[in-house]
Amino acid sequence: MRAIVQEKYGAPDEVLALQDIEKPEIKDDEVLVRVAAAPVAGDDWHLMRGWPYVARMATGLLRPKNRVPGREVAGRVEAVGEKVTALRPGDEVFGWCSGAFAEYVAVPEAWLAPKPANLTSEQAAAVPISAFTALQGLRDQGKIAPGQNVLINGASGGVGTFAVQIARAFGARVTGVCSTENVGLVRSLGAERVIDYTREDFTRDGERYDLILDLVGNRSLADCRRALTPEGTLVMASGTGGRWLKGTDRFIRGLALSAFVRQKLRPLIHTDSKEDLLVLKELIESGKVTPVVSASFPLGEVTEAIRHLGDGHGRGKVVLTV
Repeated sequence: MRAIVQEKYGAPDEVLALQDIEKPEIKDDEVLVRVAAAPVAGDDWHLMRGWPYVARMATGLLRPKNRVPGREVAGRVEAVGEKVTALRPGDEVFGWCSGAFAEYVAVPEAWLAPKPANLTSEQAAAVPISAFTALQGLRDQGKIAPGQNVLINGASGGVGTFAVQIARAFGARVTGVCSTENVGLVRSLGAERVIDYTREDFTRDGERYDLILDLVGNRSLADCRRALTPEGTLVMASGTGGRWLKGTDRFIRGLALSAFVRQKLRPLIHTDSKEDLLVLKELIESGKVTPVVSASFPLGEVTEAIRHLGDGHGRGKVVLTV
């Protein structure tokens, strides 16, 4: 089968290659999925370089543990293991995995769910990890509640487009922050107010928010706290930074500061969850959430797909079609 293979760390155009490799064999609790689509994420650019270095403790110290990248997938079940009970060959599925940048991938049954009936494969592939991050950031770390004033910083990106819609589904009043070219998109997703960060500074306009989901991480904790209510919550991405920590020290500073202030400063962390995959499926099929896919590329153009994300003004997800 054809697959994108990475044998070492480096720039994507230097380390990624389209190769013919063996089709994966499935275990008793796995299914073989014929991949239809797999998205690339903004972090792929850094992880393929092995940044931040601290992440190599999980991804591999000298070279990637997983030769085939890609962690989200949509496709059709080709074969099932002996212990698989809920899925059958021919079923259309979506979920998370390891090795999605390929024609076939072996996936534990517990990591998949039936594809939402109202989505294309490209849309379905865009859901799992980005939507997990948005849902859990708002619901679990942010404790979102109906009627709250919520701000999404980075509202037009892969996670942000989900976050705007999910916050609205929870009954919040949503403000989205994005660049000029994405104002219309964020408004169409349900944001009551959209701030163009090239013209306005959400931390200095006097508005106060019960919850800020900061997906950009380029503002100081002091700036973000100024935009919170006295007991508001900041759920924060790791931020910008160098090759060693890539801003994860922001988590540490925020958690330490939380012990001394009324505001809550929490890291944005997601967990892959079958239960939440089904929650998202229900939100999608009810029409409350629709994935945003801005571009698709053939499997062999993976470096072009990753480069498409590199300008910092992403719109939703970019997807590889297989």
